[in-house]
Amino acid sequence: MSTRRHLPVLSSLRAVEAAGRHLSFSRAADELLITQSAVSHHVRKVEEELGVSLFIRQARSIALTPDGAKFLLYLSEALDLMAKGADEIRRSGRRTLRVSLLASFATHWLIPRLARFTESHPDIDLILEPSTRTVDFASEQIDLAIRYGRGGWSGTQAQKFLAESISPVCSPSFPNQGEIPADPRELSKHPLLLSFSNAPFEWEVWSERAGVDLTSARSLMLHDYNIVIQAALDGQGIAMGRHNLIADHLRRGALIEFCKDFRVSEEIGYWIVMPEHPKHQAKIFARWLTTEALTSMHE
Repeated sequence: MSTRRHLPVLSSLRAVEAAGRHLSFSRAADELLITQSAVSHHVRKVEEELGVSLFIRQARSIALTPDGAKFLLYLSEALDLMAKGADEIRRSGRRTLRVSLLASFATHWLIPRLARFTESHPDIDLILEPSTRTVDFASEQIDLAIRYGRGGWSGTQAQKFLAESISPVCSPSFPNQGEIPADPRELSKHPLLLSFSNAPFEWEVWSERAGVDLTSARSLMLHDYNIVIQAALDGQGIAMGRHNLIADHLRRGALIEFCKDFRVSEEIGYWIVMPEHPKHQAKIFARWLTTEALTSMHE
């Protein structure tokens, strides 16, 4: 401990290390954001405390003395070790949150709002993993899942945080300009676009509400709801519109809704699904999602 008391101050040691590494007082000054004279002052102070010369000053350059070269090795190693320790402590203060969610929900709802979460919680590193299958929290490294549907995930904490309204939508040009189906019974004459991960419950729920039989309708099964929406935008069929996700397309008129009297919004929604004993950062994210959902209702 007595040896450490006689160490030069850290700011001076950093100046010596930078000057020795660059073999230049001016470049050391640029790196440390101080003046060249300040670097020279720090170096002289360390030399006085050690009782040796560390640099050979020449007209337009400097060089390390043997003592300076030896001291630089110790100094570089010590500063690297301190930097490593500081970095490890800094990282240990951060928390990781792995979230499993639908790619469509991430694209159209979460990502546009996510900056507000990262600004409020800079110590939480989010990892978003697109998936539609049921999460097994016991065997998977997932902290929280966002799922779409009517609930029913046993052995978990499941809370619907955002209700969804659904109704058929299509491009204004489908099937021909000005011939948008107006009667629910006409839907069976046109191809229905379905998302493989959720088929066919949305259309089943909606057709029951509308009182129509769509079992004879042609269908195009697509892998992901993002693809379903793109196919609808391209005029390839009629999609079941999830209004929270397609709001911008509806506002711009790129998609149009019909059969508004049969819009379904009672049962379906987006759910926060967590293990029975969730991490603290999962609880924080769940509260934020709930608040954002309430805010979105007034947007």
